[in-house]
Order: sequence, then structure tokens, then C-alpha cells
Amino acid sequence: MTFRLRALRAVALLAGFHLMGAGLLAAMAVLDWLLVTRLLTERAAWFEGTVLAVTLFLAVAIVQGMVTSLRAGRLGPVPEAVALTPQEQPELWEEVRAAARAAGERTPEELFLVEEVNASVAERSHLLGLLPGRRRMSLGLPLLAGLSVPQLRAVLAHEFGHFGHGDTRLGGLTMRGRAAVVHTVRAFETGGTWLHHPVGRLYAAYARMFLRASQSAARQQELVADQVAARHAGREATAAALRATLVLEASHRHYLATYAALGEPLAALPPAGEVGGGFRRLLAARTAEQLAALAAGNRPPRPHPYDSHPPTAERIALIEALPPGGSDRPDGPDALSLLREPDQLFAMLEARALPPQASTMRRMSWDELVLARAVADAEGWSRPLRLAVARTLRSSEPDGELPGLEEVLDAFDRGLLWPEVADRMPKPPQAARLTGRSARNFVRPRVFDALAGLVHLRLVAAGQATADIAWAGRPGLTLPEAWEEGMDDALDAATADTPDTTPLRALLASHAIAPSV
Repeated sequence: MTFRLRALRAVALLAGFHLMGAGLLAAMAVLDWLLVTRLLTERAAWFEGTVLAVTLFLAVAIVQGMVTSLRAGRLGPVPEAVALTPQEQPELWEEVRAAARAAGERTPEELFLVEEVNASVAERSHLLGLLPGRRRMSLGLPLLAGLSVPQLRAVLAHEFGHFGHGDTRLGGLTMRGRAAVVHTVRAFETGGTWLHHPVGRLYAAYARMFLRASQSAARQQELVADQVAARHAGREATAAALRATLVLEASHRHYLATYAALGEPLAALPPAGEVGGGFRRLLAARTAEQLAALAAGNRPPRPHPYDSHPPTAERIALIEALPPGGSDRPDGPDALSLLREPDQLFAMLEARALPPQASTMRRMSWDELVLARAVADAEGWSRPLRLAVARTLRSSEPDGELPGLEEVLDAFDRGLLWPEVADRMPKPPQAARLTGRSARNFVRPRVFDALAGLVHLRLVAAGQATADIAWAGRPGLTLPEAWEEGMDDALDAATADTPDTTPLRALLASHAIAPSV
């Protein structure tokens, strides 16, 4: 079957999805008429009210589904995005217009920045995507931070290529229809009455049939969009954009988990504009190999059975087999250079994307944030050990100040670590049954981390540990050279089967660090 025939079949099924509600209503009306006038006797007349009531509720659910399908293409408000006008950002808008022209498509009426590694064009379609309407483009600010201008051109042209080019315009209609069908089915999943569920199952079954039938057309449309991008930006830039996007997605996830979330336990945030803007610093500090390593350890997600995207490796191979076109140079200025006052845009987007409670959080510099988080983590690591030592020494629940580093080391020197302190360390039920070496080996890493936390607290209090944001590594503390070289061995000795605190005490004495914890 040719692509045109597959697309025509998808369009026919799309129209059927829209007409299914009318067919169900007509079928129920005929069934009610037969039951009331032909099948029910006078003795069963009491059943008429029940039948009509059930029919009425089903009809309401079906009508709601039909209304939802009619509204599926609406473009709702985007409070978490920043609108860009041609007057404010003429350079970026010119790239958008050029990409639309290259795809033979209309320029969108709206352009928004979003806090995602993504780009998309949405259309306010009507009748489940059968009729086109107003267009809106969304561009991820993190995406702009990581792409070159030629790569961005490829991404923009690809998004407009989804809407069809040349002889494949039915493909664009199919793409709109798939989005609208999924929207309608999700609306049934959140229906207000139990009768929404059987009706929703009918719509879901039809939706699965439509998605299966239209999948090949949708995948072909993705490949068509890749060809549009390659003609506009060049095959090298298009292939590079696909590779870069995968790396940027993994890098952005790492950034959000490792850096942007540093202050969550402290109810603190980095400086204004830096919650998202710090991603630029990570990208600038790391080599291409270091960034690729962040993506290398990620297993690719299991493909959705109705996914319209062919495998990325297949797409790249097909792109690289195309004849040269466009500039064919993937390198160039950073795409962020197309934006005027990007720092202000990062701050504006952050203000819209953060939850309302963020307004009550304190703002800290990156170094202050790293130091405060390191102290909080060290206190958390050390607390279970300090509690266990307190319970061992005082034979009761501590109600005052917990033991400091020297008191903990004294308890170790008295031989209390493994026979008593370790037993009072928290452990899961399955580990509570362990004895002897097995029990020690299970608890030992927790004692090691707790002692390390106590050392970190001591060094911070003495001003000998400094914050290191480590954009190319992991944020944490920079310790004096002697501690960096000897701390692990000293902690290993202190937590051995026969504890020896001498190396750790020697390090403390060599730096004349007075007790403070």
C-alpha cells in the first residue's frame, strides 16, 4: 500500500472516530424504541424507566465525548512559558520564518519558550484535526542552550515538516488526528460518572485501531520531516542535531537532579534565573565526551507500541545517506546567541515554571548552596552514629546534645563499636538477623559515612573545607590536601574489625582543629 493510500485510510478512520458518537446515539435510540414499543409487555412496563434512565446517562457520556473530540484541537493557556514577539526577538523569529518557508508551511502566530529539551509546533485544529487552524511553536530554552544555530535550523525545519510537504499533506493531517484522538481518550479516563468508563472503552478500542492503522503513515511523516530539515540545514547539521538532542536530554536530567535540586532539603534556591540558567554552566564546563557519558549509561526507553518515531539510529543513517544540502556545517554560533537578553529570559521563565511555594524560599549563591547542602548532608549521615553512641554511653535515649567526634572516637577506643554501638545503628529487619562478620560488613559503610560526616562538619566549622560547585563533576566540599590524601585510609582504620583511631586523630592534630561538634 502506498503512503497516499495509507494516509487516506487513516483520514477515513479519523472521520469514523468523530462519527462514532452519533452512531452510538442512533443505535441506542433504535434499541429504546424497540424495547418500549415491541419487546416489553405491560407486565414489564416498570422496566421501561430503568432502560430509559440508563440510556440517558450513556447518552450524556457520549455527548460529552463528542464535545471533547470537537474541542481536542484547542490551544490552551501556557502559564509556565514565556511568549516571544517578533519585535522582542527578531533574530529567532527570522529563523522560525525561514524554517517554515523551507517546509512550505505557514509561520506560527505564537512562539513560546519552555523549560524543556524539546521543540514542537501545535495547531488549533478542528474536527479532530481534519481542519487546520492557528499555530503555536514551543522551543525549550535548555535546547537552545545546547545547540548550534545550524542544528537549531534543522530542528525548526523538522517540526514544520510534520505538517506535510509536497505530496504528503495527508500525513500532516494524520499527525494532528493522532494527537486529537489521544486527547479525547484521556478525557474519558477522567470522566465524572461510572458510565464514562464503558463508553470510554469503546472510544479507546477505536483509538487503538486508528493509531495502529496510522502508525506507518506517522512514521513516514517523521522521515519526511527529517528530509525537510536536511534540505534546509544540511544533512550533517540534521544528524548532529538528533545526536545532540539525546545528549542534552540526559544532561538536563542530570542537571535538574544534581544541581537545580540542591536546595530542596533546605527550602532554598540558587540566584534568580539560575535554576534553569545554571544548565549553561554545566554545558560550558564539560567536554563533548563528558556530556556523552551522561547519556551513555541510560537505557533507551521501551518504545511505545504506537510511537510515531522510528529508531534514532535508523533516522540518522537515512539522513546521512541523503545528498548534500543546506550549509552542511553542524558547527556555528550557539543558538542562544539568537536571543536578546537571555539572562532575563531565564529569570522570566523560572518565575513562571516554579511552583507558588518557591516564592517563600530563600535565595543563595551557588557556593552558599553547596556548602549549606554539604553541612545538611553531613549532619544527616552522622546522626545515626551519634545517637547509637549516646545510647551506648548513657544507657538511655539522649535528651540533650549528641556526642561529638572526639567522644565517638573515645567510644571506639574503648572497644564499644562492634559489640554495642553497631547493634544500635538502624538497619532493615532482614539485616537485624545478621551476626558476626556479616553484621559488621553490613553496618561498616554506614559507620564510615557517619564518621566522614563528622569530619566534614569539623572542617567546615574550622573554615578548612570550602564549597566546590564542580560543574564538570559533582558538587561538594574541597578538603585540605592532607585530608584528601589520607582521610579514607584513616576512616578505614577507625572502622576496622579492631578499630584504630590513631590515623584519624593524627590528621586532626596535624591541622590543630579544635573540637566544635
